[in-house]
Amino acid sequence: MPALIRHHPLLLLGCSALLAACSAEAPPPPAARSVLVQPAVSSGTGSGIYTGEIRARHEIDLAFRVGGKLAARLVDAGAEIKPGQPLARLDPADLQLAATAARAQLSAAESEATTASAERERYAGLLGKKFVSQAAFDAKDNARNSAQARLEQARAQNQISSNQNSYGTLSSEFPAVVTAVLAEAGQVVSAGQAVLRIARPEEKEVAIAIPESRLAEIRAAKSIAVNLWADPKITLRGELRELSPAADPLTRTYAARIRIANPPPEVRLGMTARVALDAASTESLQVPLGAVLDQGQGPLVWVVADGKAAPRPVKIVRFQEDAAVIGEGLKAGELVVIAGAGKLVAGQAVTPKTANPPERQR
Repeated sequence: MPALIRHHPLLLLGCSALLAACSAEAPPPPAARSVLVQPAVSSGTGSGIYTGEIRARHEIDLAFRVGGKLAARLVDAGAEIKPGQPLARLDPADLQLAATAARAQLSAAESEATTASAERERYAGLLGKKFVSQAAFDAKDNARNSAQARLEQARAQNQISSNQNSYGTLSSEFPAVVTAVLAEAGQVVSAGQAVLRIARPEEKEVAIAIPESRLAEIRAAKSIAVNLWADPKITLRGELRELSPAADPLTRTYAARIRIANPPPEVRLGMTARVALDAASTESLQVPLGAVLDQGQGPLVWVVADGKAAPRPVKIVRFQEDAAVIGEGLKAGELVVIAGAGKLVAGQAVTPKTANPPERQR
């Protein structure tokens, strides 16, 4: 038999390979990798939080109805004003001169009208006695009518000048708070140019900006809570009053106004506020942003079960500040790898170490 093997090289090669295979040891299994995991938790009701500023619903720019030199500004920003209170004054010299000229024109028109009326009455008597012609009487009658028209014009102009003289003092028709000063004493302003900005404090709102991906959420919100940054203990009920139909050309967000119901005195204009939307209940789960990967075939997360890691395709509903909201692909409580997922392979043995989620995600 040994001689046969020596004379058959193929048999000799096969035996050598068989012996080598028998002597080779199976490769050791890969060592278990320690991974940081976190259970997938419910996203609650899908609440979203926005930061905004306390604003008045009614904000008005006050301006003089006539132009002139601003002689005095009587209030500063933050001042609380009363109806009819003087806020600013123009140099009265030109306005007073215009009013004086208008009164003088009115006196002249009254004198002309009186003279024209007397002439017309005198010619009417002469016409009855046939001492003057009808044409002469008609001329006096037309002169009287023209004088009456000029008198009405002078009266109207005098009234306008009188009103313009009073327009030299700027005031408000209702109680308000001065939020901005837009002109200073000595400045020449034109009619309609804003001098002060005031706000009526009885109705307060929060001005926020909504991204286009969250418009449906704010419209469907079951309730809205407003929380003051200066005093987190104060939580107020809000409601959506206005949502801009067009996006801001720079930020591409939509301006929204959240009306505050019965604001207490602690809520002051200009304060920073947080608006929390309680949207319609969903079955969504949330995981940290670092748990979501996309290797060109859609988003996925790595799930640890029975000591092994496996990729799981998921559907992303939206991204939040520090978490991703998962609509499909996960179950509540499943352990999701939140760090080092990019180095795993399917079926790899892992040793999970649970990390507690942030308090705001619990």
